[in-house]
Amino acid sequence: MNFLDQPRQVWVTAFAAVIAFMGIGLVDPILLSIAEGLHATPSQVTLLFSSYLGVQVLAMLFTGAASAKYGAKRTLVAGLALIVVATALCSLASNITQLVGLRAVWGLGNAFFIATALSVIVGAATGGQGKAILLYEAALGLGLSVGPLLGALLGSFSWRGPFIGTAVLMAVALILCTVFLANDKPRHSIRLLDPLKALKHHGLLRTALSSALYTAAFFAVLAWSPFVLRWGAVEIGLVFFGWGLGVAVSSVLLAPKLADRFGERRTTIAAVLAFAVLMLVMAIPSKPLLVVAVIVSGVVSGLLNTLFTGTAMSISPAPRPVASAGYNFLRWLGGALAATFVSHLAQPFVVAAVCCALAAGLLAVGRTEESPITGADVLVGEEVVA
Repeated sequence: MNFLDQPRQVWVTAFAAVIAFMGIGLVDPILLSIAEGLHATPSQVTLLFSSYLGVQVLAMLFTGAASAKYGAKRTLVAGLALIVVATALCSLASNITQLVGLRAVWGLGNAFFIATALSVIVGAATGGQGKAILLYEAALGLGLSVGPLLGALLGSFSWRGPFIGTAVLMAVALILCTVFLANDKPRHSIRLLDPLKALKHHGLLRTALSSALYTAAFFAVLAWSPFVLRWGAVEIGLVFFGWGLGVAVSSVLLAPKLADRFGERRTTIAAVLAFAVLMLVMAIPSKPLLVVAVIVSGVVSGLLNTLFTGTAMSISPAPRPVASAGYNFLRWLGGALAATFVSHLAQPFVVAAVCCALAAGLLAVGRTEESPITGADVLVGEEVVA
C-alpha cells in the first residue's frame, strides 16, 4: 500500500492540520514587532503563547466528549470556525490584552481541532496506525515550517499581516472540511473526566509526563530565541523555517527507521538527551551557535514528536479520542507553563535542558514490551497492553 494513497478525507484533514499548526510558530518572527507596535514588554508578548496553550490544554479535556456526542466532523468544523474568527479579530487588536485574549480563543478552537484531527486521520488512513501517525506528524512539521516563513513575509509589512493571512487560509480549510469530510455518527458517550482517568494507565502517564517536559523545552526555543537573536522578522522567520523543515523531514523519514532499528524507547531516550545538549548549547552567549542549535533542534523535535505520539496512541487500552485527549492535555500543559515562565527565568535554556534530562529519566525507569503498531519496544509502565 502506497504511503501517499490515502482517502480524500485524510488529505483534507491533513491540509487543515498544516494550517492549524502554522499558528504555533506564526507569531515567532513578529514577537519583536508586536512588542514595538503595541508597546508591550517581553513577558507580555510571551503570553501570546501561554494564553493560546493554556486554554488549549483545558479544552483538551472536552474534545473527546464533544467528538463522541456531536461527531468528529462537527467538532472539527466548530474548532476551525473559532480559529477563523479569532485570527481575523487578532489583526484588529489595538492592545496586547486584546491580542492575548483572542489568542486564547484561537487556542480553544485549536484544541477541538487538533485532538479530533488525529483520531480522524488514524481512523480513516490506509496502511495502519503507524502510517497515519506519520501523516499527522508530517502535517505538524510542515505547518511549523511554513508558519514562521509566512509570519516573516507578511510581518515584514505589518505585524497584523500574518493574522490576516492565517484567517484566509483557515477559512479555506473550513470550507474544504465542511464540503468533503464525511458525516459521522456520534459514538458511545465519553465523560469529561475520561481523559484524566485514561492517564491512570502507567505507560500513558509516563509517556505524557515525559512529553510535557520535552514540550516545555520545545516552547522555550520558540518563545525565547527571538528575544535573544533580536533580528528582523524575515531573518528570524528563515531561521525557524529551517527549524520547521527539520521537524517535517525527520518526523516522517528518520523516526520510523530509527525506531525500527533501535527500538522506540531507546530512540526516544537518546533523542531527548540530545535535545538537552542542544539546550545547553543555546545557553552559550553566541548568536551563530544559537541559530545552528535551533535548526538542528528541529531535526530532534521531529523524532520526538513522532515517537511520543506513536507511543501514546498505541499503549493505552482507552479509545483513541480519550487517550489522545489525555495525552495532549499533559503534553501541551508543559508548553503552556514554559511559555508563561520563560521570560522570568535567568537561564531559560538551562532549565529546558534539566526538563529534558528529567524526561529521559522517566522513560528510562519504565518497563517495556513490543508495540502492536511498529513491533518496536515501547514504554508501558507496570501495566500490560491489552
